[in-house]
Amino acid sequence: MKVFVTGATGFIGGRVARDLRARGDEVVCLVRSPEKAQDLAELGCVLFEGDLADGVAMRSGMAECDALIHGAAVYEVGIPKSQHTAMYEANVLGTEQVLRSAQEEKMPRIVYISTVGAFGNTHGKVVDETYKHTGGEYTSYYEETKVQAHQIAQRLIDEEGLPCVIVQPGGVYGPGDHSALGTQMDQFLAGRMPMIAFPDLGLNMVYVDDVADGVLLALDKGQIGESYVLGGQITTMREMIETLAKVSDRKAPKRAMPTPLLKVLTPVGPVVGKLMGQPPNLSELIRSADGVTFWAKHDKAMSQLGYSPRGLEQGLRDTLAAEGKLPAGAPA
Repeated sequence: MKVFVTGATGFIGGRVARDLRARGDEVVCLVRSPEKAQDLAELGCVLFEGDLADGVAMRSGMAECDALIHGAAVYEVGIPKSQHTAMYEANVLGTEQVLRSAQEEKMPRIVYISTVGAFGNTHGKVVDETYKHTGGEYTSYYEETKVQAHQIAQRLIDEEGLPCVIVQPGGVYGPGDHSALGTQMDQFLAGRMPMIAFPDLGLNMVYVDDVADGVLLALDKGQIGESYVLGGQITTMREMIETLAKVSDRKAPKRAMPTPLLKVLTPVGPVVGKLMGQPPNLSELIRSADGVTFWAKHDKAMSQLGYSPRGLEQGLRDTLAAEGKLPAGAPA
């Protein structure tokens, strides 16, 4: 088939584009700068210059495509308020523009890449796709925009017949991850983690290639109007670091960084954030991680789509192997 992809220059979208090409699909990628997307061109993707706000251009690029995969979004927790407008325009307005453009082009099949974060803090519960955000309380501005975008997609499905399947990845990791999660891993591997920050933060950690597999399964087999969580292993930050320590033959920190100390430092958040390799809005970072769980199970995707993700230990081994960081003699 011929697939129009947004977000193909990103962490997940790049894998999706690669896998589509590997199985012989034609791929048209919406990119802001073709010069910065030559790796996609080398895969055989057609680069269509434009952005999420330009509906006319987008509809032109979507012409004669059989499907849309919308994955473009701004993902960052802890941004200052000065960056809220740009995030809202990309995550909320951009999603509505893309989905409405596809509807106007009578796109027969759509996959929207949402997030487990759209459930919000699950307060220690492992939820499924029927769970709804409680509203009124958001752990981050990113979460707020993704909740709104998810609601827009669901409303277009329910009220306007949008032929869309929604997938909700958990905490995505893997080679080339530049998110806050990837930064935490890099700091540990570099020996710069004397204490674990937010050890009880709960995530469903999923290897990036497994997410790409799940997106293609949703494209091929997903039921229109349904949502599918794409996870790998329900875990915590402490367990993740301990597993990474095991795989990398290092010792995990035993002590946790005191959250009250971080709260005291929030007025100098930009300075502390820079030292910790974290975003400048320290208060939002704390709110999104201190005692918070983003736990959702992926049983539905496994039973209905044939989704089969690897566990955390294998995923971390694969990450280190791909980055050339696996200890000599360690099993791959």
